[in-house]
This record gives sequence, structure tokens and C-alpha cells, in this order.
Amino acid sequence: MNNTVKKNKYNVWIWILSIAIPIAVAVLFTVKIPGVERLGFLPPIYASINAFTAILLVAAVYQVRRGNRKAHERLMKTAIGCSVLFLLMYVAYHMTSDSTVYGGEGVIKYVYYFILITHILLSIIVIPFVLITFVRALSGEFYKHRKIARITYPLWLYVAVSGVIVYLMISPYY
Repeated sequence: MNNTVKKNKYNVWIWILSIAIPIAVAVLFTVKIPGVERLGFLPPIYASINAFTAILLVAAVYQVRRGNRKAHERLMKTAIGCSVLFLLMYVAYHMTSDSTVYGGEGVIKYVYYFILITHILLSIIVIPFVLITFVRALSGEFYKHRKIARITYPLWLYVAVSGVIVYLMISPYY
């Protein structure tokens, strides 16, 4: 299989996943599994995974700037794995629990909703960026990889850090 065919195949999968994941999450949000105990222990775990993902991202950039591509690659693969694990736990929690209403008042309520909405929107937007960046690295297109990574990195880092902030702000209301 030549490179163009491989790229086209990857691109098709990138767009399928970039569309399917947010739709699946939205649909699964409406599904409640009867008879399954509420998984209320999950939010601090998946918030911690978000924090760990942020640390991995910063460490990965540090490693690549030092010229250590192998460590960078391992850290990025781990960050992707953590993001998948986060998503699975997040969906499992919401399939067994009602959404928690934020109870803060005044300006802090607007701050919370701003962070929450930007977190949600960017978590959807970042999916194709992460996948494209990853595929470009795997295919050895390092110039193109670096070019898109400059966009992907701050988006992904914001999503990881804002996820932790959202959890910390809503945790008193669980």
C-alpha cells in the first residue's frame, strides 16, 4: 500500500472517530443503565487522570525539546491512553448517575460555566487535532507533525487542565 492510500485510510478513520466519539458520548449521556449502582467514585479518578494527562503533555514537550524522541513518543502514547481511559470512565459515570448541578452563585457561577463550556467545546475540537498529529508522527512526517502540534498541544493542555478545574469547582455539589 503506497503512502497516499495509507494517508487517505488514516484520514477516513480520523474523521469517523472525530464525529463518532462526540455523538456517542452525547447519545450515551441520555442512557441510564437500570439496576447498576451509581459510580460516584469515578469523578475524582477521572479528574486525576486529566491532571496526569496535563503533566504527561508538558513532560512530552520537554523531552522532545531535549531531543529525546523516544521518551516523547512514549509519553504521548500514554497521554492518548489516559484520554481514552478518562472518556470511558466519564461515560460510565454519566450512564449511572444524574448530572450534578453547580451550586455556586454570583460571578463564580459565570466563571464555572465559561470554563465548562469552553472545556466541552474544545474537547470535541481537539479530537481530530490529536489524531492528525499522532498519525503524522507515526508516518514520519515530522515537519507536518510539529506544525499541527503547535495547535494541538495548547488545546489539549487546556482541555486537560480545565477538566480538573471543572471537577474542583463542582465537587462540593456531588
